[in-house]
Amino acid sequence: MPLVKVELRKGKSADYKKAILDGIHQALVDCFNVPPDNRLQRLYELEPADFELSDGKTDAFVLIELTVIKGRSYEAKKKLYQAIVDNLEKAPGITRTDTLIVLNEVPAENWGIRGGIPARETELGLKARD
Repeated sequence: MPLVKVELRKGKSADYKKAILDGIHQALVDCFNVPPDNRLQRLYELEPADFELSDGKTDAFVLIELTVIKGRSYEAKKKLYQAIVDNLEKAPGITRTDTLIVLNEVPAENWGIRGGIPARETELGLKARD
């Protein structure tokens, strides 16, 4: 159950934003073995004055923060990053250099899931594809 947070500058269409969320989710399904119906995503639009960008970045820049249960391999993470930028380049057309991904890994005991049970005490099936 990854938590997805996306930040971008205001002014994009609903289809554009949906393509971002769909592209990230598909990468999580393909690379982290997340069930297709397991989706918890938030998208925040910021005024340009509230989202400063480094030189060389465009208004299409997107910041993606993923919070996941710790346990995936380095190789699975590398594949995830590539899958996300590949998907976003296809749709909605964000260049690879306008995508930044931050992965936060949280130990399973720090997640209360399935009615308040620590994730450490449940079978999560974390078998990320390497």
